[in-house]
Amino acid sequence: MSTTDRQRAGADKKLARLSLYGGIVVLLALLPLLIKSPYVVYVFTVTFIYIVATVSLRTVTISGQYPLAHGAFMGIGAYTSAVIAKQLGWPVWLTIPLGGIAAMLIGALIAYPFARLRAFYYAMVSLFFGIGVIQVIYVLNKLTSGAGGLVDIPHLLPVVSRVPYYYFFLGFMVICLLALWRFEYSRIGLSLKAIAQSHLVASSVGINEVRYRVLALSVGCFFVGLAGAAYAHYNYTLSPTSFDLLASMWLFIYALIGGLGSFGGPIVGAALLIIVPELLSGLKQFIPFISAAILLIIFYVLHDGLISLPRVIETWHKKLKAGTADSTEGS
Repeated sequence: MSTTDRQRAGADKKLARLSLYGGIVVLLALLPLLIKSPYVVYVFTVTFIYIVATVSLRTVTISGQYPLAHGAFMGIGAYTSAVIAKQLGWPVWLTIPLGGIAAMLIGALIAYPFARLRAFYYAMVSLFFGIGVIQVIYVLNKLTSGAGGLVDIPHLLPVVSRVPYYYFFLGFMVICLLALWRFEYSRIGLSLKAIAQSHLVASSVGINEVRYRVLALSVGCFFVGLAGAAYAHYNYTLSPTSFDLLASMWLFIYALIGGLGSFGGPIVGAALLIIVPELLSGLKQFIPFISAAILLIIFYVLHDGLISLPRVIETWHKKLKAGTADSTEGS
C-alpha cells in the first residue's frame, strides 16, 4: 500500500469515527423527545456527570499513577461550590469553577511531594488522603453539616423540569471530554505516556517526571472537581458517603470494565454500569456480583475492556473463516 493510500485510509477511518461520535451526540440530544420518563432523563443526566469524572481519572492514570482518592476530589469540588453558594450567596456560575479550581490546587499541593512515588506506594498515599478528606468534611460540620448531609443547596438552573438540566449536562460532558481528549493527545499527553512506559528513559530525554505528573493530577482533579460542583447544584443535597473510598473504587471499576487503556473505555464502562442497573431495577442489588463477573471476563478474555469487544469479535471471525478455508482446502 502506497503512502497516499495509507493517508486516504487513515482519513476515512478518522471521518468514520467522527461521524459515529457525532451520531451518538445527536441521538442523545433527541432522547428527551423520544422518552417521556423524568426518571430516565435523570439517570442519563447523572451518567453524563460520572462519565466526566471517570475520564478525568484516566487523565491521571496515563502518567502511570493510580489514585484511590479521585472520588474525594469530586467531593472537594462539590462541597467548595455548595458551601460558598449557600453561605456567602455567590452565584452558582461562579462557584462551580471555583470548586474545580479548589480541587485542582489541593491536588497539585498533594501531588508535588509524592510525585516520585509509584504504583502501590502512590495508591496507598492517595487512599489515605481520600480518607482524610472525608474526615475533614465530618469535622467541619458547621459548614458541611457533617454526617447529616448538606441540604438546600442553591439550584443550578431556575427550573423544575429535568430536561433543561439534561441538555446542560450533555453540553457540559461534550466540552469536558473534548478538553480532556485534546490534553491527552497533545505533546504533554505523549510525554505523560512516555513517563508511564519508563520514567528513566523519559528523564534521559529531558522530560521532567515530577512536573508532568503534577500537571496530570491537577488537570484530572480540576475536571472531577468541576463535575462534583455541578452535581451539587443539580442534586441539591450532599453526603460525605457519596465521595468516600467506595466512590473512588467505583470510578476505577467503570474505567477498568470499559477499558482503561483507551479514551473511550471509561465512557463505555460508566454508561453501562450506571444506566443498565438503574433501568433494570431488579438487577440493582446484584450489581457488585455482575461487575465482578465482568471484571473476570475482562481479565481473561477482553484485556482491553468492553470497548475492545468489536475488535475481538472481528479477530475471532477472521480466525474462524481462515480455519474453515483451511479445512476446505485440506479436504
